[in-house]
This record gives sequence, structure tokens and C-alpha cells, in this order.
Amino acid sequence: MISKKLVLVCLFNFLVAALMGLTMRFAFVSSFEFNYRNLTHAHSHVAMLGWVYLMLYVFIVHHFIPKKQKVFNRLFWITEVAVIGMMISFPLQGYALFSISFSTLHIFCSYYFAYLVFKHQNIASKPTRVLLKTAVIFMLISTLGVWCLGPAVGLLGQASAFYQIAIQFFLHFQFNGWFLIGLLGLFFHFFKIKDNTIFKPFYITLVLSTVGTLALPISWFAPFPILNWINGFAIICQITCFILFIKMSNTGIQKHLKAVPKEAKYLYYFALISFAIKIGFQSASLFPYIGLIAKQNHNFVIGFIHLTMLGVVTGFLFAYIIQSKTSYKTSVFNYGVYSFIIGFLGSEFILFFQGLRFVFGIGLIPNYYLLLFILSCFLVIGISFIFMSILCSKTNYYDNQKTTKAP
Repeated sequence: MISKKLVLVCLFNFLVAALMGLTMRFAFVSSFEFNYRNLTHAHSHVAMLGWVYLMLYVFIVHHFIPKKQKVFNRLFWITEVAVIGMMISFPLQGYALFSISFSTLHIFCSYYFAYLVFKHQNIASKPTRVLLKTAVIFMLISTLGVWCLGPAVGLLGQASAFYQIAIQFFLHFQFNGWFLIGLLGLFFHFFKIKDNTIFKPFYITLVLSTVGTLALPISWFAPFPILNWINGFAIICQITCFILFIKMSNTGIQKHLKAVPKEAKYLYYFALISFAIKIGFQSASLFPYIGLIAKQNHNFVIGFIHLTMLGVVTGFLFAYIIQSKTSYKTSVFNYGVYSFIIGFLGSEFILFFQGLRFVFGIGLIPNYYLLLFILSCFLVIGISFIFMSILCSKTNYYDNQKTTKAP
């Protein structure tokens, strides 16, 4: 069974990030004053590095490190100190001495984590092993964008294309490299997807699409025509990759979904559907005009980020928490999942629908900001319920099932 304490720490970080997001929604409903930009930085850093990064950390160590060296546990808590430091310092000062120091500490922790994973991992399955190592490599590559921020500000300023591209570089390889490929590695592990002739073309198209789709955000700040061609090729690779993924994993999905708790089953469907929609939206950027509209429309940008972060990434993470035999109260957990999905679907609909209204020159939806705030409350309530279901439970789903089926 996975460490309940570590899972709760990650969920606490997620809850704090969600509360920060809710506060930002509230700013448009009331006259509550705070530094919006600073809180935005805190929200994104805690969500990415405190929730997703650390949750992947916990899963990787639990499932792929057979001899649980104490160094992993110590490194987890040092990384959490860095997260809490960012949680406090970013809202107070934005990018300044303390927030930059804690961010740098997190990066060095991630470097040491990568070294430890390569040294101690023991994965029999080739596809899982290759995907895990690739995800970690992309995590390392993503930090190059962070190291470029200082020179970019010093030489050209925050308004420069260099600065913006450095940010997009970091975010792209965090989300599409480290997070998504790491999640796929865990997916292959849980569903026991074996090596076959499809894996090689799947992996090649996965890497090509991950690298090539960076061309789209770069084109927003450096409009070279060749970048549209690179992005187009990468999108074709991405579609091919997804088709190969479904073909390769279809048998495993059908077989193993029968054996997982129904909560996990629904979350897998939720995450996979979100994944397909994400690819569909990215594929629309084959048409440069649509890609430009997406970049210029803040609603589409935020909606797409939340689709990836809350739909795909968090959907899989919630399912993996269950499959890792985490102890939780089933009814409370289910209420949390329902509330979270209601908040997610509702806010996504409002964001994209309002984005379309802007495209066609129509004004705001009546009570637009209030609706977003209320739907964001459902997200916070959902995460809170999931947190409490684990905190207050002493048995897990599998134990309950055994008790129920006992003669």
C-alpha cells in the first residue's frame, strides 16, 4: 500500500493551489484586493510542483524502486519545504529573492531525484522503463527554460521574445514531456501493456510530437513560417501516436478495467476522454488562423491549460491513487470526485463558450465571473472531500471488497 501520509501532503498542496485559484476568481466578484500577478505565480507553481511533480514522485518511488532507500523519503520532504516556501513567498513578493531561492532548491531536488531514479529503478517492462526514463529526461530538459530567464531579463527584459519563449519551453516540456509521458509510463505499468511491434513507432511519434509541438508557442513570439510546418508535422505525429496508443493498449484496458474499483474505472474514462479532447484541440492548430485565435484569446488558453491539468493529469493521478491501494472512505471519495468533475466540466464550458463569444464579437455571459467562481467552489469542495476521505479512513476499497464477498 502506498504511503497515505505522502499522498495527503500532495493533496494538501493541490487544495492550497485550488484555494489560490478560487481567490483569483473571487477578485472579479468582489472588491477584495491583493497582488493578482503574484498569486497567479504561486497558484501555478504549487499546482505543478507541489501536486503533480510530487505525486509522480510518490508513484515512481512506490512502484519502480524495489528497495526504498531512506534518501527518497528525505528528498521528498526537502522538496516539500521548497513547495511550501514558494507557497508563502510568491504571494508576498512575486519573483524575488526568497521565491527564486525556493524555486532553485526545487530544481536541484529534481536533478537529484532524476539521478536516484536512473540509479535505483528496477522495471522489468521495457515500454514502462523507456517511458519513465524519457519523462525524467524531459523534466531535466524543461529546466533549461528556467535557467534562461535570468539572462533574458538582464539582456532584453521581460517583454522580450526570448523571455516568453523560455517560459513556454519550461511549461511545454513539463506538461507534455515530464507530466504526460510519466503518466503514460504509469498507465503501461498498471495495465500491464507489454512490448510489441507497435511500441517502437508509438514511442518515435510520441517523442517527435512532444518536441515538435513546441513550435506553436514559439511561433507566437518568433513568427517564422517554418514553425507552422514543424507544428503541422508534429500534430500528425501526435494523432498517429494516439491511434497507436489506443491500438496497443485496447486489450489491456478492456481486461484490467474489469478488475479495478469502479471509481478508478470512471476516472480512467474521464482522463482518456480529456486526453482525446486535448489532442483534438491541438490538432486544430494545423490551421494557423485557429492557432493565432487560441493564443490571443485568454479564455481558450486558460481553458486548455485546465483541460490538461485538471482533466488529463489530475484525472489519471486520482485513478492511480486508487489503484495504488490508498486507504480511503469510498462514499466521501466519490462525492469528492463528482464535485470535482462538475466544477471542471462547468468551468470548461463557461471558459470556452465565453471564448467563442469573444471571437464572434459578443459580450460577456450574464454573471460570467460569478458563475466561474461558483464552479471553482465545486473544484475546491471536491479536492477537500477526496483529502478527507483518505485522512479519515483506516481501510481501503480492496479490503472492503474482500469483507463484502466473504462467506
